[in-house]
Amino acid sequence: MQIFINQHPVELPGTQASVADALAQWNARPPYAVALNTQFVPKSQYASQALHEGDRLEVISPVTGG
Repeated sequence: MQIFINQHPVELPGTQASVADALAQWNARPPYAVALNTQFVPKSQYASQALHEGDRLEVISPVTGG
């Protein structure tokens, strides 16, 4: 299945995948926040939130400074 992570196409194996699967494939390093098709996904739902062909994930890291 093909999805987009931060506007880059990513091919996930198989036909079923979760946000957690996509983050593992992307090698995302915490801390970060995730939005699926512009909707915030709580960390507690990463493993249960199913992805579908063409979904768009945004993985956003915090920026520090002042």
